[in-house]
Amino acid sequence: MQSNWRNKNVFVTGCTGLLGSWLTEELINLKANVVGLVRDYVPGSRVYRDGLIDRINIISGSLEDYHVVERALNEYEVEFVFHLGAQTIVPIANNSPISTFESNIKGTWTLMEACRRNKRIEKIIVASSDKAYGEHKKLPYTEDMPLKGRNPYDVSKSCADLIAQMYFYSYSLPVCVTRCGNLFGGGDLNFNRIVPGTIRSVFYNERPIIRSDGKYLRDYFYIKDAAKAYILLAEKMSDDNIMGGVFNFGNDTPMTVLEITKEILLLMNRLDLNPIILNQAKGEIRKQYLSSEKARGTLKWKPLYSVSEGLKETIEWYNKHFENLGKKT
Repeated sequence: MQSNWRNKNVFVTGCTGLLGSWLTEELINLKANVVGLVRDYVPGSRVYRDGLIDRINIISGSLEDYHVVERALNEYEVEFVFHLGAQTIVPIANNSPISTFESNIKGTWTLMEACRRNKRIEKIIVASSDKAYGEHKKLPYTEDMPLKGRNPYDVSKSCADLIAQMYFYSYSLPVCVTRCGNLFGGGDLNFNRIVPGTIRSVFYNERPIIRSDGKYLRDYFYIKDAAKAYILLAEKMSDDNIMGGVFNFGNDTPMTVLEITKEILLLMNRLDLNPIILNQAKGEIRKQYLSSEKARGTLKWKPLYSVSEGLKETIEWYNKHFENLGKKT
């Protein structure tokens, strides 16, 4: 099992994103040499705010640019790849499907093809999503269920997921795929998501806004647990029974949007701020949640945080974040 990350060359796409920033920090702490692919300068990202950017090598460019990706893998002698880069916002995908397909689908095959042509690559983890499953009458999702996304974002994740698996089965590329629920934690700057959006509203003494009717059912998975799950999976991929596999990760405690909103209000002692329910969500599946039984059994993995424990740390992070913003104005 590959448990020593010291001086290993690791390529992380999407390193400035929510999961990417926490995973990058984990890898730095494990003494890995991290190479991050960065398309846009996002000064609010934890990678910049917490000084992680000064401890990694940066490649500027987009996932869809084959020559940029190939050069990065070759020049930095990359051994391990974490593919997290994607357009991850569902409403944006619904409004701009082409750009989402370019990033999520073309970006995935570009990276997989560059890895296929590079004999130094030992392990690749591709971030898929519970959205890749599409709508199923039977829940929770298990890894053997077909991928049948119908909406733009879901389709992009179904396709990327299948492309990654194809490279394993057709070319023996050393790939595993992860599927997580809705990630939350400090550093998420997409405030149209329910967790950071609700925390921001409460901090500024405003009623939180729910785009849907509040009854949509989802998994909510704390970002620190997700980052550690990715590391663990990479370490165990030397096992032939694990290589090429797909793994769901989550808390196995689905909640409605209204339930997690009220949990945040409770933890912030502001139950008086009744949510504004817009009931405007379109192109989204009403009930989605995962079973992580396979990961718990095969990988001997389990989350370290409950949803409530994760929310407490997340609220603390955002309180400090908004307080610092206030000091700068």
